[in-house]
Amino acid sequence: MTENTRTEVVVVGGGYSGVMAANRLTQRDDVAVTLVNPRPVFVDRVRLHQLVGGTDEAVVEYRKVLATGVRLVVDTVTRIDAAGRSVALASGATVGYDHLVYAVGSGSADPGVQGAAEFAFPIATLEEVQRLRPVLDAAPATAAVTVVGAGPTGIETAAELAEQGRTVTLVCGGVLGPYLHARGRRSVAGRLAALGVTVLEGPDTKVTAVTGEAVRLGNGRELPSAVTIWTAGFGVPDLARRSGLRTDALGRLLTDETLTSVDDVRIVAAGDSAAPSGLPYRMGCQSAVQLGPQAARTVLSRIAGEEPAPVEVGFAGLCVSLGRRAGIFQVASRDDVAKKYHIGGRPGAKVKELICRSIIWQLGYEARKPGVRTWWAKDAERQQRLLRAGRGEAPAAAERAAV
Repeated sequence: MTENTRTEVVVVGGGYSGVMAANRLTQRDDVAVTLVNPRPVFVDRVRLHQLVGGTDEAVVEYRKVLATGVRLVVDTVTRIDAAGRSVALASGATVGYDHLVYAVGSGSADPGVQGAAEFAFPIATLEEVQRLRPVLDAAPATAAVTVVGAGPTGIETAAELAEQGRTVTLVCGGVLGPYLHARGRRSVAGRLAALGVTVLEGPDTKVTAVTGEAVRLGNGRELPSAVTIWTAGFGVPDLARRSGLRTDALGRLLTDETLTSVDDVRIVAAGDSAAPSGLPYRMGCQSAVQLGPQAARTVLSRIAGEEPAPVEVGFAGLCVSLGRRAGIFQVASRDDVAKKYHIGGRPGAKVKELICRSIIWQLGYEARKPGVRTWWAKDAERQQRLLRAGRGEAPAAAERAAV
C-alpha cells in the first residue's frame, strides 16, 4: 500500500470495461484510482458505424460517465513493469500501482490480405473512422462502396450507408451474420435487400486482394470499389505480450476464473483483452460492462484480504441496427447461443436504440452510485464442462459484437 495510506489502483484503458472497473473501485475511500487512456473523451464504440454514416459523433465527455474521484491521465501505456509495479507512458512518465486492471480493449486485426492494409479502411477505432469520413465525403454518391465482413459491424455499416443512398456491396466471406439464428438471418437479409445492399455470401466470397479501385474474391471475380471498408475481424493490443505477461494466441491476457493474471496476482484483466482460463467471452459491450465490475471486485477482495469470486457473465442476445429505421434483437441463451426468437423491423430499431442509450446511462449511474450495476448470471456448470473438456482455443480473429 503506497505510503501506508491509500491503495493505488491503475486502470489501463477507458472503454466500457475500464470505466466500469474504475467507477466500481471508488466504493472504498482508501483506494486511489487512476485511469490511463489515450483519448480525452469516451468512445461509444457501439455507435462507430453511425459515425461512419454521419448520424452520431460516437463520443461522450468523461465527466458524464466517470466518477469524480477517478484521476484521468490522457496518455498511452507502453509497458507494464510487473516487478516494479509501475506502467511506462508514451510521454516518458511512469505511474506506480499496488493493483492494475488491464482493460485495453480491442481494435482492428491485421487483415493478412494483399493490399488491404494500404487500400482498405478499418473502423474498429475512433481514429480509423475519422480517417475514413473525409474519403467517403469526397466520393460521389454513386461511387461503389464495398464492406468486407458480415458480422454485426459489417452489417450495420452497410445498412447505414445504403440508407443514405450509397451503392453498397457487403462481402461476407462466408455466411451472412454467422451468430444469428436462421430466422434472424432471413430478417436481416430482407432488410438489406430492401435498402439495396448487394450481399455476396459463400466460401468463394473471401477477399484475396484489395486495390484502390477494386476488391478481388476467391473465385477470381473483381468488384469495382471506390471505397473499401474492412470489418472482418478484431484483434487486441500487444501490450501484455510486450510486457512479458502470458497471453492467448490472439494476445488477450491469460487469467484464472477470477480474472487474475496467471503471472501476477496484482494484475487483473477485463473486457475484450481478457482470456479467463483460456475461454474468452464474445467481444463486445455486453460482456465488457459485466467483466469490468467483476475485475474491480477481484481487486477489492484482495485489498480486503478475501478470496475473489469466480467470474460470471451471461448474455441476453445481440442487437444489430439496420439503418435508423429498422434493426434486430436476436434473442440468445445465457451462455450466448442464438435462439429462434428475434425482434425485427421498427421495434428492433427501438430496442437497439434503447440499449445503446442505456449503456451510457448505466456508466453514469455507476459513477454516481458505484456498486449498483448487476449482471446476468452465466451458466457456470457449462463453463466448467468446457474447461474440463479442454476446448480453450479461440478463433484467431473474433468479430466484435455491436451490443
